Amino acid sequence: MSTARPSRSQGASRLALPAPLAAARTQFLTMWSGLAARERLGAGAALVCVGILIVWMIAVAPALRVLREAPATLDALDAQLQSMQRLAGEVRELRGVAPVSPQQAAEALKSATDRLGDRGRISVQGDRATLTLTGVSGEKLRSWLGEARSGARARPVDAQLTRGPQGYAGTILVSFGGGA
Repeated sequence: MSTARPSRSQGASRLALPAPLAAARTQFLTMWSGLAARERLGAGAALVCVGILIVWMIAVAPALRVLREAPATLDALDAQLQSMQRLAGEVRELRGVAPVSPQQAAEALKSATDRLGDRGRISVQGDRATLTLTGVSGEKLRSWLGEARSGARARPVDAQLTRGPQGYAGTILVSFGGGA
């Protein structure tokens, strides 16, 4: 078997432009050769300017924008990384803490709720508890959630809160796993 190499005429026919483009090219070259030297120079300069503008818009401007925005983006990503590392540390710390029994968890939640006074009421059912709030400040709510997490190993599952002039009102459903 012999492999035949394409001749130059076959290779040229493969690279030939489609008929409409070949006609447009011929028309352009005819028009270009009909222009005076000064007009060709002006048209060439205009084409170079348009080419530079296109290169600027496609390649240079986006790259400069990325370089300009990079420091702020890096700072935001660093802050996010530090926050995630802090949370990962808390997870490792919480995994090392011994679990509490459901009775101890319920007692810890009731104790935390007692600090809210008449603005908080808790009902415990199995390994879940529902806290009902009426006019609790953000600081007291944050404190209650911290105590629930550390004392009862509880985590919020659902929250339906509204903020009013006296503070937060609504319900928070927490879940705690017993270690018994």
